[in-house]
Amino acid sequence: MIDATIPCEQTFVLTQEDFDRFARLSGDHNPIHVDPVFSARTSFGQTVSHGMLLFSVVRSLLAQNWPGSTLKSQSLMFPAPAYAGKTLELVVEELQRDGAVLYLKTTITRPDGESCLTGECQLILSAGEAS
Repeated sequence: MIDATIPCEQTFVLTQEDFDRFARLSGDHNPIHVDPVFSARTSFGQTVSHGMLLFSVVRSLLAQNWPGSTLKSQSLMFPAPAYAGKTLELVVEELQRDGAVLYLKTTITRPDGESCLTGECQLILSAGEAS
């Protein structure tokens, strides 16, 4: 376990193949995610990540750092698109702890400083971590 008072940070890069795999898994084949020719003609100019693919990276970091915890709630917004091949930075910060409930702020940021994902979540910590 990490010290939850210190922000958890992770950089990662999603590829077009990640977008395509997630589309197959989720059934979300919106061309904005999987069709580079279609997407090039949109205001985005290229394919963009599924929001829930971004959240899966958040969920993975939560599971790694607070194993055995349960996600009680999660609010999400996707203010800017995330593009394939770009390095993204995920930061998870503790907002407050109330007994076994940990309140966290989650942010994924592009290299230009724009946020692709912002949100807050509540984790119910495992018995060993709640103390």
